[in-house]
Amino acid sequence: MSLIPSGASRAQNDSLYKMPKVTLPSLMEMKRAGKRISALTAYDYASARIVDDAGIDLVLVGDSLAMVVLGHENTLAVTVDEMLHHTRAVRRAVRRALVVADMPFGSYHGAVSEGVANAVRFVKEAGAEAVKIEGARIDLTRALVAAEIPVVGHLGLTPQSVNRMGGFKVQAKNAQAADELRRQAMELAEAGAGAVVLEGIPREVAARISAELPVPTIGIGAGPECDGQILVLHDLLGLSFLPKAKFARRYADLHTFMHDAVSHYREDVLGGSFPTDEESYHLPTAEREQLAKRVAKKEQRRA
Repeated sequence: MSLIPSGASRAQNDSLYKMPKVTLPSLMEMKRAGKRISALTAYDYASARIVDDAGIDLVLVGDSLAMVVLGHENTLAVTVDEMLHHTRAVRRAVRRALVVADMPFGSYHGAVSEGVANAVRFVKEAGAEAVKIEGARIDLTRALVAAEIPVVGHLGLTPQSVNRMGGFKVQAKNAQAADELRRQAMELAEAGAGAVVLEGIPREVAARISAELPVPTIGIGAGPECDGQILVLHDLLGLSFLPKAKFARRYADLHTFMHDAVSHYREDVLGGSFPTDEESYHLPTAEREQLAKRVAKKEQRRA
C-alpha cells in the first residue's frame, strides 16, 4: 500500500481548507446542531499537519507530551518553555482546526495574575487559540476570559492532580461526587469556559453533564454521550510505550511498522545494498574522466 497521498486525498484536503476556521464559538454551534466534535493531541509540525489534513476539529498540544514524547512518568515535569516550543510547531502546521494549548503544572496554580500572564504567553508567543486548565478554577477562568483568552476546562481525572488522587484513577464514582462534578462544570461554563474536557469518569455521569451543560463536553474515557471525543495521538497510532488505557482505541500499529522499516534499513546498510548507484550523485562525465585520469597517474607514481 502506498503511503503517498492520492490525488483524491489532496483534493479532499484542499476542500477542508475552504471550510471556515474552527473556533470555540463554532464548537458551540456544532453542539447546538448535534454534530460530534473530533479532537486529537499533536506535539510537532508533522503530526499536526496530518491531524489537520484529516479534518480533526480541535488539536490539543497536551501536557501529555511529558510522558509520550519526553519520557517522564507523569505530566508534572513539563515546563512552560517546553510547552511553548511545541505549541509554536503545531500552530505553524494547522490551518483549519482550533489549536488549544495545555497550561502545564505550576503555570497557573499560584496567583490569578500569574496564570493570566502565562496564558498570554501561549497566545502571544506561540499562537494558541485557547488554553486548557485543569480543575474548577473559576476565578482564573473569569480572569482569562476578561483578558480575551478563550478557555477550555478539564474536570474528572485531571493528570496534574495525580499525586493527590493517588494515581490515574476513575473519578466521580458515587452520586455525591457526580453532583460535585456537575456543579463544577456548570460554574466553569458560567465563568466563560468555551468547552470542558471530561476525563476518566463513568459514562452515566458524563452523559448527564453533557446534556445539561450549555457548552460542549470533550470526552476521554467518559463514554459516547459527550459532545466530542479526544485521544492521545500516540495511543491511536500504537506509538505509546505507556500502559494502554481502557478507552484508548488503537487504530494502527505504527510501532511495529516503524520498527520493521528501521530494521530493514539497518540490514541494507550492513549488507551494502543501500545506497544504490541510482540513489547516489555523480560528477558530470567530463569531470569524472578527469578524476579517473588523476587517480590513474597517482597509482602509476606509487608503482
